[in-house]
Amino acid sequence: MLIKARKMFYRARGYCHGNLNGEPFRLDPYHSKFWRKASEGRWEPETFNVLDQHLSPERDYLDIGAWIGPTVLYAARRARHVWCFEPDPVAYRHLVWNLELNNIRNVSAFSVALSEDFGVTRMASAHGEAGDSTSSLLHDGSHGTDALTMSWDQFSASVDLTNVSLVKMDIEGAEFAVLPSLLPWLRKVNPALFLSTHAPYLNSDNRAAAMDRLSNDLAFYRHCRDPFSGETGKPALTGERALTQFPTFLFNTRT
Repeated sequence: MLIKARKMFYRARGYCHGNLNGEPFRLDPYHSKFWRKASEGRWEPETFNVLDQHLSPERDYLDIGAWIGPTVLYAARRARHVWCFEPDPVAYRHLVWNLELNNIRNVSAFSVALSEDFGVTRMASAHGEAGDSTSSLLHDGSHGTDALTMSWDQFSASVDLTNVSLVKMDIEGAEFAVLPSLLPWLRKVNPALFLSTHAPYLNSDNRAAAMDRLSNDLAFYRHCRDPFSGETGKPALTGERALTQFPTFLFNTRT
């Protein structure tokens, strides 16, 4: 009863208080359970460590798969500028709400999915709830929604991304189709890459080949590490954990 009353109060007020890695924010009240978890330090402290290591006021940040904005909000106070993508319309509304609640003005947020070309496609959540953190172009159920798509080449030709120091990509399995289009730019600009992989969303017969191809595509990075498990190198990308779970890897040219 107390929890329900607290939620009603937050929603009537329009925000709840919280923090991300100790940084205070006003946050949308409809995700108060998640924000409480994050405020207690129980949501991906390794991710905040990566942001701290690779962001600075002189460099930019690219977030592909921003959801409601936990990494975007935190990065906005550490980077010069943040470019981010969140095609799920429900999640995007909360992302923009959270940016407005904190008067953040150095973020360019796009309700667009990176794909092969400009167009409209269908996307949905893996769990059937619009706006949750599992929305993907791989899912197109009746509970889904239309999403505007554009190619990486179309986007990168329109803005100056030469100062990006870190790219985070967490797009629920679409990385296997989208990441190859970023490879020429990644090789040229050489930002650190924080990549979440979702091999279990693929057909079981294709998982090993997809992860092996991803490993080969990103071999120009000198270092690959899973900050959550500590595994390093190609074995981390092609091992059992990578094929059966949803690990995140940090690629860079320095330790």
